[in-house]
Amino acid sequence: MKSKKTRQGIIKAFNAAIEGIIYTFKFERNMKIHYFVAVLVFVASLFFDLSRVEMLILIFSISLVVISEMFNTAIEKTIDMITEEYNVLAKIAKDVAAGGVLIAALNSVVVGYLLFYDKITDISVRLMYTIRESEPHITLICIVLVLIAVVVVKAMTSTGTPLKGGMPSGHAALAFAMATGITFMTERVVASTLAYLMAVLVAQSRIEGKIHTFWETVAGGILGTLIGILIFQMSVFYIK
Repeated sequence: MKSKKTRQGIIKAFNAAIEGIIYTFKFERNMKIHYFVAVLVFVASLFFDLSRVEMLILIFSISLVVISEMFNTAIEKTIDMITEEYNVLAKIAKDVAAGGVLIAALNSVVVGYLLFYDKITDISVRLMYTIRESEPHITLICIVLVLIAVVVVKAMTSTGTPLKGGMPSGHAALAFAMATGITFMTERVVASTLAYLMAVLVAQSRIEGKIHTFWETVAGGILGTLIGILIFQMSVFYIK
């Protein structure tokens, strides 16, 4: 009987823990971003020959960000439960928790940079050199196709206007397409990283301005990136 109660207690504890994970994913926007980036990193890691130690470091860094965000959420909810009025100590507690998430996120960026920089450079330099010799109008074609695709998708979903709002985000699509073009046309991973960082900031500005939802900017980013890759890959095939 005691063993059965113990098992039920363990199962209940696991269920509660899983419900906590699901809650943060459903109701915390930053957690959605963390999970989305984590999936992209894990998928990208499949294409690189990471050692066991490197993979462990990568998993630990991603887990640290997620855990920090969950603790941050727990602290915020606890403070909100205790008081609804402004309190300096409550503000300090929330700020410190948010600072912990920021440090964990910066740590993951540094770890990713150190793990992937040389591997990406070795693989991409040859492709980038080939594309850099291509005609400049390829970039213009890419931009035009992205804009056309955005208008078509917005028309199909009947959301927003061609220049504002709706699914997908045209600004995010164009920003990520241009970042993809910079990636293919340069030989420096640093330039590519900065380009994609600027694209993320463009997407973030659309969310903060309440012009687009998170998923509308994600859809725009994916659309722009895929079209950019398709156009520049086709140009490589044509040149060869």
